[in-house]
Amino acid sequence: MRNLKLVLVAMVVFASVTIVSCIDNKAETKVETTTEKQGKEYTSAYVCPMHCKDSGSDKEGKCGTCGMALVKNEDHTSDGHKHE
Repeated sequence: MRNLKLVLVAMVVFASVTIVSCIDNKAETKVETTTEKQGKEYTSAYVCPMHCKDSGSDKEGKCGTCGMALVKNEDHTSDGHKHE
């Protein structure tokens, strides 16, 4: 009888740990995606196609990091935000 109780308790603990570990933490992943594209390499009028760190510019030119020609950023707006 004592062994049966021990096995039953072990199964309950195992099931509880398994269920808790399968919970999806969507709040954590949402925080990561909101801060992903905030740097100059994403928000400037012209950006490096390789998105090198701090490679954005307000005029055409070359990336200071990799030397590639900067391309026009389609998501850029002159007043700093866009209306949808």
